[in-house]
Amino acid sequence: MDQIAFGEYLAMLEYKLGRRDELDRRIEALAVEPSYKEAVGRLCCLKGISTRAAMVLVTEIGDFRRFEHPGKLMAYVGLVPTEHSSGGSRRRGSITKAGNTRVRHVLVQAAWNYRYPPRHRAVLKRRQQGQPPDAVARSWKAQNRLHKVYKRLAFRKNSKIAAVAVARELAGFVWALMQEDAAEQAGTPPENIDKEHTAS
Repeated sequence: MDQIAFGEYLAMLEYKLGRRDELDRRIEALAVEPSYKEAVGRLCCLKGISTRAAMVLVTEIGDFRRFEHPGKLMAYVGLVPTEHSSGGSRRRGSITKAGNTRVRHVLVQAAWNYRYPPRHRAVLKRRQQGQPPDAVARSWKAQNRLHKVYKRLAFRKNSKIAAVAVARELAGFVWALMQEDAAEQAGTPPENIDKEHTAS
């Protein structure tokens, strides 16, 4: 009886793994279609953002231009801290966790990659091949900045808080990359992106 039950569970697991792999292949195929290719390519320049993660960001967020400031994107995915005000005092708490949970999950998972020092790894270099130089340069800037943020906060507080803080700033880098993408398609240079992309 136990063997029969085990066989049933194993068959179900194999079916689900096969289904997952098939869906992954479909996502990879969609990612190279004209409507997604440029945006996904830019996002994949960032450490921790795979094709599937980039597709989540692109499809869940849609038009990044609706966020005129990176802080609005951070708030949309629930990565800004709550605030408790009383009189003249303000106290900041944990993140709101409001908004799009899928995007927040992708960003937090990607954020853990920044606990490692900046490196030009082979996998990332392959993803960056053929991408605009500004996107590659921004990726390197993100690696340096976000690793410092993680290291500082992990030492002072704990690794989970550090990862969430990195995810918040990573959202800023995502915003900047997508503003550049929109500006490139429109043929006009975006303004103040470097100053604003990490603003909270």
